[in-house]
Amino acid sequence: MPAPDRTDTAPAFTLPEPFHGWFASRGWRPRAHQLELLAETSAGRSMLLIAPTGAGKTLAGFLPSLTELAARGRPKPGTAGYGSLHTLYVSPLKALAVDIERNLARPVDEMGLKIRIETRTGDTPQSKRARQRTDPPDILLTTPEQVSLLIANGQAERLFSGLRYVIFDELHSLIASKRGHLLSLALARLRKLAPGMKTIGLSATVADPEELQRWLTPQPPEGEALAGRITVAGGASPVITILETEERIPWSGHSARYAITDIYRTIGEHRTTLIFVNTRSQAELVFQELWRVNDDSLPIALHHGSLDAAQRRKVEAAMGRNELRAVVATSTLDLGIDWGDVDLVIHVGAPKGASRLAQRIGRANHRMDEPSRAILTPANRFEVLECQAAIDANYAGAQDTPPGGDGALDVLSQHVLGMAAAAPFDADDLYAEVTSASPYARLDRDTFDKVIDFVATGGYALKSYERYARIRKRADGLWRISNPQVAQQYRLNIGTIIEAPMLNVRLTSRKNGVLSGRGGPPLGKVEEYFLESLAPGDTFLFSGKILRFEGIRENECLVSRAWDQDPKVPAYAGGKFPLSTYLADSVRAMIADPARWGALPEQVSDWLRLQSQVSQLPARDSLLIETFPRAERHYMVFYPFEGRVAHQTLGMLITRRLERMRAGPLGFVATDYSLAVWALEDMGAMIAGGRLDLGELLDEDMLGDDLDAWLDESWLLKRTFRNCAVISGLIERRHPGKEKTGRQVTVSADLIYDVLRSHEPDHILLRATRADAAQGLLDIVRLGAMLKRIKGHIRHRALERISPLAVPIMLEIGRETVAGEAHESILAEAAEDLLAEAQNLA
Repeated sequence: MPAPDRTDTAPAFTLPEPFHGWFASRGWRPRAHQLELLAETSAGRSMLLIAPTGAGKTLAGFLPSLTELAARGRPKPGTAGYGSLHTLYVSPLKALAVDIERNLARPVDEMGLKIRIETRTGDTPQSKRARQRTDPPDILLTTPEQVSLLIANGQAERLFSGLRYVIFDELHSLIASKRGHLLSLALARLRKLAPGMKTIGLSATVADPEELQRWLTPQPPEGEALAGRITVAGGASPVITILETEERIPWSGHSARYAITDIYRTIGEHRTTLIFVNTRSQAELVFQELWRVNDDSLPIALHHGSLDAAQRRKVEAAMGRNELRAVVATSTLDLGIDWGDVDLVIHVGAPKGASRLAQRIGRANHRMDEPSRAILTPANRFEVLECQAAIDANYAGAQDTPPGGDGALDVLSQHVLGMAAAAPFDADDLYAEVTSASPYARLDRDTFDKVIDFVATGGYALKSYERYARIRKRADGLWRISNPQVAQQYRLNIGTIIEAPMLNVRLTSRKNGVLSGRGGPPLGKVEEYFLESLAPGDTFLFSGKILRFEGIRENECLVSRAWDQDPKVPAYAGGKFPLSTYLADSVRAMIADPARWGALPEQVSDWLRLQSQVSQLPARDSLLIETFPRAERHYMVFYPFEGRVAHQTLGMLITRRLERMRAGPLGFVATDYSLAVWALEDMGAMIAGGRLDLGELLDEDMLGDDLDAWLDESWLLKRTFRNCAVISGLIERRHPGKEKTGRQVTVSADLIYDVLRSHEPDHILLRATRADAAQGLLDIVRLGAMLKRIKGHIRHRALERISPLAVPIMLEIGRETVAGEAHESILAEAAEDLLAEAQNLA
């Protein structure tokens, strides 16, 4: 943990022994905010601590627990508090819980405190987890899913009766998701089991502190309640730069291969470098490329969520021992980890959010008084602009963490089942408990009753099927689980993280061309749909190795080593971040202001300058649309800068409208920055002739009937429904000793979806599905705000050829098509010709 400040003036509250002596023996003085938090919690208040990286947040969060435990001592069998947890620490990452255990053990051991600290994650052996329920430690470091499992156990009342503190680390990253919704409900139950419990929230990056303060404390039926707040100012400003390179920055793409040599050279100039990427497949690519140029045999490792747990632990241990020069990682390492010898963060690809960048660069020089150093490596020219916008936002102290939103109904359904698994419940009592959780404070009773009915019967359309009757009402009015197997299934399927179905990857070997009958060590997991697309003999990149696909046996993919130079790459469904609204606006502002181009690489500023000569630049509060012909097709390119999700929805809706206008749309492609539609008809001529009105094309009413009609025909709602059905417990992925394949889950979900749409369109799960689609997969709120902003401010440029700004998205064409009257026509592009044309332009 970072050393306490040596010069802070401490408030009147002082540390008891042996803590005071421990600080003094090291020449340290506790920081003012650490003592203030201790004083506030001792007075009975729940608190939120907002402090920059390196300010000692974690030590501050644990001081109330440690001092109280030191004074109390360990309870003896038969006395109050025996067999109960004292402190629960909740982290969003397994790695962070393990890191905290290592760092917390040191002062506890040095002070000779008889305090038992343990971790409990999905990687913890089952035998240890079972023992923890009957013989818990004083402090348990865990994850949100494990908290829900513990409160759904019949022993929960005894386990939590003496709970004094719940500490939430990196709270901002927990609340803005369904995972946070489930955790808020678990917190509401913990308050019931331990009424005197206090909460402590720790966070470095917060856009709306009051939202976190509400989350930490029970909400009354009327009005709101807030936890206390301590905000620590200061901290050394980070030093962030964009990678300097002699290489040509690509027009499009996400691999950043052009920069690998420069990245490798930079690794050699530093002690330890964390290299962050946004997706797991990108992590595999960057890691492999670094090893290709690793002439000095530097120890470089890989860390992401699909790797085997043992391999992740090896990497984390090696980092802790300062044995690695670099680690390529995804979000599995971007929160809170305290490795002091990390002196540089390299971010490959644009960060997509100012808060995310601040979080990640804080992993370098994890100390409040030393600046973190970071180098951003954009993968393409538009990402250069985004990286510069993120740097500007960081120096301005801007935050863009997303809001938490109202609690999801599928998550509530899962929680209701869990509470029945723990003990019979009264609906009135549970409603009061649920609405004390901040995300569910506005939940009306009618909707809550429909959730209860759904868990009890599956809903009106499914109530004749006994398998969906998971809870029953007893004669005394209490709800209980229908049979013990329901509780077992609940525990197997708990959680809200829905990833694409995965198969274990196991390394085997070939001898004389014959596959060994026994599998070797596990390497991790890969998406089932990707593996099903492979034929035996195909190669792909995973776990930092080039592997030969040998086949699938039960739930395992068997592979052997290969040495191909051009392997296929697994495409992971998770890990893609949307461009934040704040950064999108900043990029638009930067493009529109040539005075700010001086901070950009020359080849990028020249690109923008040429755009202003050939066409025009997008303005901050209007929408630029370009039309031009190319290769016997006609193109319309939009530059909204609103993120890929909003652009994909916009593309679907625009092609529907262009169909009605007889433009013959063939397809569209979307990036974070722009949208391109191509068609048979000359859309520029249609605009000039009055046959295509851009104001009508982009009217806000497209989010009404057009959206509903498209969703009715789309696979998207079915995919969203599948996730909601799994989270709610209606469809179970895991059964004792086996797991459903992705195909089995999809077939089950699709059948139920069709039944509910036909017979119960207001079903609670369909409501949850539509809410999910609007917020996540469609980004309707953001798209609606954009359409409102550009109304009356659309600028059209009819060009004779492709513009410089259009080159990146033209390179993406061909990846998505839409059906229409010209659906048999496919736009054939020669990438080499387009690249040559792009080079001529720039």
